[in-house]
Amino acid sequence: MTEDRGGLPPGLALSWGVQPVQRRGPKPGLSVEQIVDTGIEFGDRYGFEAISLQRIAAHLGVTTNAMYRYVRSKDELIVLVQDKALGRAPDSILAAGGWRAGSEAWVHAAVDRYAERPWLLDVPIRGAPTTPNQLHWLEVLLRVLAETSLSQHDALGCAVLLSGYARSYSAMVRELTANVDVPVQAPAVGAFLVPRLREAGFEMVAALYTNQEYEDEVDDDLDFGLTRILDGLQKLIEL
Repeated sequence: MTEDRGGLPPGLALSWGVQPVQRRGPKPGLSVEQIVDTGIEFGDRYGFEAISLQRIAAHLGVTTNAMYRYVRSKDELIVLVQDKALGRAPDSILAAGGWRAGSEAWVHAAVDRYAERPWLLDVPIRGAPTTPNQLHWLEVLLRVLAETSLSQHDALGCAVLLSGYARSYSAMVRELTANVDVPVQAPAVGAFLVPRLREAGFEMVAALYTNQEYEDEVDDDLDFGLTRILDGLQKLIEL
């Protein structure tokens, strides 16, 4: 399928399988799919910054200029790579049973996807989702929430809230797991910090520290925060 993509944001038409009008010239030796798959491979191996037209072109044995026959810009490349790397939301979400269980399953699935491909967290957010897989995640969550009495406006607000929570939690976990410094509960840190906390009058923090509640590691924080959010949504639904 081909049509004019003028006036559309980068990557939107291609993400939906709409190919640009073909120009005269040699038959293309590559495909958009090859380019996108290579971009995902680079992201998985080296991180978001490694996804570039120049590096992909060199890997595929073509010039950078040749890449513009397939994608119009790096922005378009990133849109396509992000959507395919994200993939579709798991079918198990809709089978969870009930809006609350479904919402929990959705957030856990999103966190799992970010754990699989943490570089997705580095992709800039440039507006509401418009590509197929991003919209599939939204569609699934809206279906989960459809059994409630929420208006469309409130259901979308809940979706934004849950999506933001999954993303911020995943970003925190990535930062913590990438930290190679001495952990906060190391004996040397305790010997240094606890007396200074007490001297400064930080008795509540000192108590957290000595009871080993103040740690670098993430334990049940995801479900603790998610439960509080869902409790709030329950109140909204019951209004």
